[in-house]
Amino acid sequence: MIKKFLDTKTHNITLASFILGFNYLVSALLGLLRDRLLASRFGAGDELDIYYAAFRIPDFVAMIFIIGSISATIIPIFSEYLVRSKKEAWEFFSNLLNVCLVCLIVICFILIIFTPQILSFIVPGFSQEKKELTICLTRIMFLSPIILGISNLISGILFVFKRYLVTSLSPIMYNLGIIFGIIFLVPAFGVKGLAFGVILGAIFHLLIQIPILFEVGFKSEKTFNFFHPGFIKTIKLSIPRTFGLLASQINLLIITSISSTLFAGSIAIFTLSNNIQSLPISLIAASFSSAIFPVLTIHFSQKNKKEFIEQFSLIFREIIFLIIPLSFLIFLLRAQIVRVILGTGKFSWVDTRLTAACLGIFSFSIFAYGLSLFISKVFYAIQNTKIPSLITLFTVLLNIILSFLFVWLLSFDNPFKEFMINFLKLEGISNISVIGLSLAWSLSGIFQIIVQLIFLYKKIGDFKIKEILKSFKNTLISSIIMSFIVYFSLRFFSKIVDMKTFIGVFSQAFFASIIGILVYILISFVLKSEEIKIFKDLFLKAFLKINGKY
Repeated sequence: MIKKFLDTKTHNITLASFILGFNYLVSALLGLLRDRLLASRFGAGDELDIYYAAFRIPDFVAMIFIIGSISATIIPIFSEYLVRSKKEAWEFFSNLLNVCLVCLIVICFILIIFTPQILSFIVPGFSQEKKELTICLTRIMFLSPIILGISNLISGILFVFKRYLVTSLSPIMYNLGIIFGIIFLVPAFGVKGLAFGVILGAIFHLLIQIPILFEVGFKSEKTFNFFHPGFIKTIKLSIPRTFGLLASQINLLIITSISSTLFAGSIAIFTLSNNIQSLPISLIAASFSSAIFPVLTIHFSQKNKKEFIEQFSLIFREIIFLIIPLSFLIFLLRAQIVRVILGTGKFSWVDTRLTAACLGIFSFSIFAYGLSLFISKVFYAIQNTKIPSLITLFTVLLNIILSFLFVWLLSFDNPFKEFMINFLKLEGISNISVIGLSLAWSLSGIFQIIVQLIFLYKKIGDFKIKEILKSFKNTLISSIIMSFIVYFSLRFFSKIVDMKTFIGVFSQAFFASIIGILVYILISFVLKSEEIKIFKDLFLKAFLKINGKY
């Protein structure tokens, strides 16, 4: 029965997006619970800095070699093989799986040996004691990219077969493993228990998908061929993407390096606020992008440009419709969000204010990173990995330059620093340099989406720009009106609830959000937004289907 449930196949793109979105939401909520447990137990201090710094090299390996590069190209290549022959498709995948597994093991083994030397460059501001513990955690976590790498290859194949449910459940299992580590392994092993929890989560991520992989027809073959035509094509398509990801990962390493030279807890504050702002990106942009990717790939393979543009425009507008109002809400509710999620245990009031400030800055670029994720998928669907990779490279260079600039500007008294303190309500906090990293990140993201749209237009021509601009205008108007209502709602509820308690802060944010969302929906109906009609029809069909009337 469980296996049958996990093997659920979804054909409707919007419905598939909602399935992915719902499970991403559950995963994100578990991620927030994970962060709350971490903040409560350790606070924004040395331990969390060590934990997040230890993630950097294993994540680097996973993203560069599998998750972000090869797994992004496997769908179109496997789809091409599948059209011709199932036997050839599975032979290609078996060979890819075997080669990638061996390569990951070798790479991770070498990096484990040289971890101390590598970390000397990544965390130059750490004391020797902090550095030694970071080395230990990093070496343990090197099991993670091996397991997650293989698991993400499997996810790519299951996407081709429209098994969206099980692939979207795997991140949930990953977070459950980490939470288990925080609750049960940390008391037994200290900070090392966090690393063991990450490994456990990676194992869960893989195990839930394996039965469904065999269900869709996979049969393991003893093949190991670096010169297989499919493998060579995968590597060729992955190389430009790899360089783009290499730039992104170097960007994170440099941010970690800069953070390590700031006050203790800077890495934790940046990472925790970044985790929160990634929620709408995962919930909306990632779910829609993942669901539409195989469809766009098929339309491109069939040279069906009209349907390709139609699907692109529709998903682009749906992402705008959902992600922009959420960005406004996050900025308005940044303090309440951080207090509710992280404001407990050892997480101090200064930690809360700085994290909220970083989150507020991040909120300005949530739409940019969400749409950028989707447009990157569009480029991959047309088998063009060079353009998004080059854009990413320039974006990262800009971010690195801006990071050094803003951190420097915020390190001494000047009009810019005074403006940021007043704008983000950071009076009384002398060291606010960490928010310079968030500001650089946001501005770089906005630059990235603008350049991507320009190059996409040059590549595929008009992608219904007029319809997109109309949708953007209506969404912006609705979001601005919603923001005024939410602002005054927050002030109203602050007078009738106890703002010194968790329940009071949560109630204020919850009711203000509900009122704001209802106003947004109402204004969208008044403006006759096409997207609200699409979602209304979808929910109506789902309701009728549940009641046996459709």
